[in-house]
Amino acid sequence: MKRTATVALPKGKVKKVKLATRKEIEEIKRLLLEHYPDSVTELHYRNLYELLVSVMLSAQCTDKRVNIITPALFEKYPDIHALAQADVEEVKELIKSCSFFNNKAKNLVAMARMVEEQYGGEIPLDEKELVKLPGVGQKTAHVVLIEYTGANLMAVDTHVFRVAHRLGLSNATTPEGTEEDLVRKFKTDLHRLHQAMVLFGRYICKAVKPECERCFLTEYCKSKDNFKPR
Repeated sequence: MKRTATVALPKGKVKKVKLATRKEIEEIKRLLLEHYPDSVTELHYRNLYELLVSVMLSAQCTDKRVNIITPALFEKYPDIHALAQADVEEVKELIKSCSFFNNKAKNLVAMARMVEEQYGGEIPLDEKELVKLPGVGQKTAHVVLIEYTGANLMAVDTHVFRVAHRLGLSNATTPEGTEEDLVRKFKTDLHRLHQAMVLFGRYICKAVKPECERCFLTEYCKSKDNFKPR
């Protein structure tokens, strides 16, 4: 019996994709690590504070846009203490070209104040504590820990979700379910694989007009549909 993945597609359509075999999974993993041996985030940061703020801003926003916004933001608020004292309206003005800037500004200031009040000004490097911070969900916490500590974790953004489904690595319709599938199937080198899948999805396996002629995983591709999480 063939294994298939059922996922939600644009316009309510459902696409069934044959799932990758164990042998295919191992080869996909090998090739991703081979082509992206030293992959890191494209967000610009100099310390844990700047990384966390940048990752929070990157939700539903491109890394390129975040990198344009953050220099002025970090100049005015160079650390947690400064951001904790910030006026939300002034933060909004600095990040207004970022998507959902109203909520993000509120969360940034609230996050900084909580770090000051409950963690002595030190950002916790523990997933359970990180997700308690305003505006920090599991994906944000994982990205921070992956990048800053090299933790063996997976984070699923739109690029990772799309790549995972095009390659038949998951049958989940949500980022959380997709993350569980990738963790179970890859097991190790998750931090490197996360960033490799982000870069692969961003520059080769694009949502629209994927560059299949440049792709090193063509033989493992199950579909060119633009998979999106529910």
